[in-house]
Amino acid sequence: MSILVRRFQAYLLSTRRRSILTADVYIREIEMLETFLLKYGKTPLDASGEDLLTYLVYRSQSGLQRTTMARIVASIHSFYRFCLNEKFRTDDPSIQIRTPRQDRNLPDVLAPESVEYVLDSIDISTPNGLRDRALFELIYSCGLRISEAAGLTFQQLYLEEKLLRVLGKRHKERLVPFGDEALYWLKKYLAEARPLLEKNGKSDFVFLNQEGRGISRKGIWKRFSQIRAKSGIKAKVHTFRHSFATHLLAGGADLRTVQELLGHTDIATTQIYTHIDEASLGMYHKEYFPRK
Repeated sequence: MSILVRRFQAYLLSTRRRSILTADVYIREIEMLETFLLKYGKTPLDASGEDLLTYLVYRSQSGLQRTTMARIVASIHSFYRFCLNEKFRTDDPSIQIRTPRQDRNLPDVLAPESVEYVLDSIDISTPNGLRDRALFELIYSCGLRISEAAGLTFQQLYLEEKLLRVLGKRHKERLVPFGDEALYWLKKYLAEARPLLEKNGKSDFVFLNQEGRGISRKGIWKRFSQIRAKSGIKAKVHTFRHSFATHLLAGGADLRTVQELLGHTDIATTQIYTHIDEASLGMYHKEYFPRK
């Protein structure tokens, strides 16, 4: 990593307050830009707007989705704002580059019965299985992001009150309640499985892997892929978060409450779940209304 990119990383984390994951993505994109420009004897500090457009055309030719191209453009815009702030450049060559218009894709959502089927397909005869049941019950019950579940510590868990103090994006905290089903499996995991996973070492993370350390995001993805394959239901871990929000709205929860539970800064982000519910209503009407 070049000194310039290291400075950019520090800027993202300290000044812009970006998450480590977001900073890693932006850094990776700028390193790819550096590599591309090097072939033409240039660096990001002497690149022109035409150079950046050439790079974006090059990246788009590999068939990247609009969301990925938008992320690349956002990384470049952020980098050159940093260059201006730090007086590395007096101009912004990315100023004429527009973010690609995003297609409105509705998130995948499972019916409550499908969520239950996936959870019931988990083999709870092993410590790993009991952990998985408690983990995914909690993700669904609280609408957690994968990183939030992986990073959950005992200081954030209030069993008696059935509450989690969740540390979300940009270190924003929120209190989220969880239900009796999640409580049951969480207590069972803590009493019967976690002591076996913890082995000799002590860890403050609630969910542990086979080595007794906190389970990683990648570990959660891997476990869910195995569970999904066994259940035969098409879903991702994040589908549980989408389903949590949609089921709350379908049950009568107001949009502002769901926004708070999900940890969304902007309510417009939460509003997409109202469109999912409208789509479900249309489907049910088409299937069951007699005058089709």
